[in-house]
Amino acid sequence: MAITTIKLHKETKERIDKLKDSHNESYDDVLKKILYILNNTRENPEKGKKILEQIETRRELMIKQEKDQKAEDREKKKVSSKKVVKKSK
Repeated sequence: MAITTIKLHKETKERIDKLKDSHNESYDDVLKKILYILNNTRENPEKGKKILEQIETRRELMIKQEKDQKAEDREKKKVSSKKVVKKSK
C-alpha cells in the first residue's frame, strides 16, 4: 500500500479530529468513515444521521473517560506526594 501526504488547514484537521472515535484512530480510517457516511447519507439520509449520532455518542464517552482518567491521575499524584512528605518528617 502506497502512503501519501496531504496538506490540510488547521481548522480542517481540528474538524476531522472531532470525528475520531479514539486517539488511536488514523486519519485514513476517519476519512474512510467520512466517505462511508457520505455514501450512506446519499442513499438514506436517516441512516447517515444515525451514524453521525453514534459517532457523537462514542466521542462524548471518549472525552468523559479522558477526563475521568486525568482526575484519577491527579488524585494518585496527590496521594503519592502526601506519602513522600510523611516519610521525610
